[in-house]
Amino acid sequence: MSCAEHARVTLIGPPGAGKSVVGQQLAAMLEAPFIDVDAVVEQRAGMSVARIFEQRGEAAFRQLEAEVAREALSTTGAIVALGGGAVTQEALAVELAHTPLMWLDVSVEEAGQRVSRQVGQRPLLADDPIRRLVELDRARRSIYADWATWRVDTTGRSIDDVACAVRDCMSMNSIIQVDTDHPYGVVVDRLALSMLAPTVAGAAKAAIVASPALSGVVDRVRAEIVAAGVQPYLIEVPVGEAAKTPQVLADCWSRLAAADFTRSDIVVGVGGGATTDFAGFLAASYLRGIPWVAVPTSVLGMVDAAVGGKTGIDLPEGKNLAGAFWEPSAVLADLDTLVTLPPAEVAAGMAEVAKEGFTDDPEIISLIAGNPAEARDVKSDRLAELITRAVIVKARVVADDLRERTTAAGSEVGRERLNYGHTLAHAIEAHENYSWRHGEAVAVGCVFAAEVAHRVLGLPREIVDLHRSVFSGLGLPTGYSGASWDDLRSIMARDKKARGSSLRMVLLREIGDVTVVKDPPEDVLRDAFRAIQR
Repeated sequence: MSCAEHARVTLIGPPGAGKSVVGQQLAAMLEAPFIDVDAVVEQRAGMSVARIFEQRGEAAFRQLEAEVAREALSTTGAIVALGGGAVTQEALAVELAHTPLMWLDVSVEEAGQRVSRQVGQRPLLADDPIRRLVELDRARRSIYADWATWRVDTTGRSIDDVACAVRDCMSMNSIIQVDTDHPYGVVVDRLALSMLAPTVAGAAKAAIVASPALSGVVDRVRAEIVAAGVQPYLIEVPVGEAAKTPQVLADCWSRLAAADFTRSDIVVGVGGGATTDFAGFLAASYLRGIPWVAVPTSVLGMVDAAVGGKTGIDLPEGKNLAGAFWEPSAVLADLDTLVTLPPAEVAAGMAEVAKEGFTDDPEIISLIAGNPAEARDVKSDRLAELITRAVIVKARVVADDLRERTTAAGSEVGRERLNYGHTLAHAIEAHENYSWRHGEAVAVGCVFAAEVAHRVLGLPREIVDLHRSVFSGLGLPTGYSGASWDDLRSIMARDKKARGSSLRMVLLREIGDVTVVKDPPEDVLRDAFRAIQR
């Protein structure tokens, strides 16, 4: 079977999950052929599945099932419903690997109710259906999780509702590959959490690192982890930058050790950029590195912190001074988690989006400038496109230069281009004791960088003015007067982005034309700062 010849989606899951009825409804929605493997088996054998078991035995049924399933899975564009035990067949491994697999899950209690009138047609549920459903669930749950692309819980949901959810998962087109040494995918979609259970499958335990403020999202994350047969272990950390301290890190190390976490277990970081920074470094530093998954719940977390493998904590002397490059297994950016985000947090995250528009993708600037209000609306398609574009930019940059070595070698500007606006931004954050949002400081830092570039590289004044209009349109500050230049300059000298005694600034010649300037003249820096003082 070639990769081009396979089913459009294959439904797997336990008895009573609704694979046949949902498959029929989905096929009607998509105007696609539907193949119910059990039904075709019965047609070919000229008898029911129960009779095949009775007269020929389970081995004969499995052989016929594999034959029919293999044909179904190679039917281009088909919606296929497999029997509950088909995924246990090693003979189907190659075919299953070439088709997207939707795991329809259901509680044992509801499955029991659904199949109560069909026990005679289901030979594996004979005698004591509930007991057998429990046994099958224990035996097969981890297999479903290992194979699945997505998971949809059908418990308490109508056939139409489930079919729509499956269709929406199939329509995901914002899965961005980050092709580093250890490649991973970034899923940007309103149903991204449907992929968490398959992502954590195989671990024995999963540590959910999150702040108490995210209890609703944590409940969803915990449910997905439990569904995969993995034991969840909640580690609550302070909100935001307050979590990124050596003291909190040491406490979390101890908690993982007390819970007997091993290298085969996993960390799931749930929250904004600070939380995913912290969770990634916790995973990187415990047992010299265990797997982790990022579930960013803020715009900033989705477009910046969760992508690229940079993890870290803060020291009193500066931000992110201790850290590691440690790539996640996956980044699941579920856009539905943004719905309760305060407008100021959305705006702050959009600063990083706008930054990448100025350095790499002019269409981002056009989308923001064309409708700033819609660009801040978490329910809008415009915001979804902006987040996706920003992730694509960062994924491309970090794939080429994971450890920020390209620019250091003196050639083209590599990952360091992502630091645009951060030279002053980190100094403002440190001076304000991190009471400013990161994106607010980045907005000011980008305007400052534009003013420096105007003086050093001849960046046109209209582009400097565009910086101010784009960031102010997002509701972000474009100036700062909370400290003297001398105080900020001393903080900038010890920023982790400096090299030796040199100050390196990422600057623009034009939108999309980035360079690094080493040690800009001090009088130019001071004059540019005067231009942004409020």
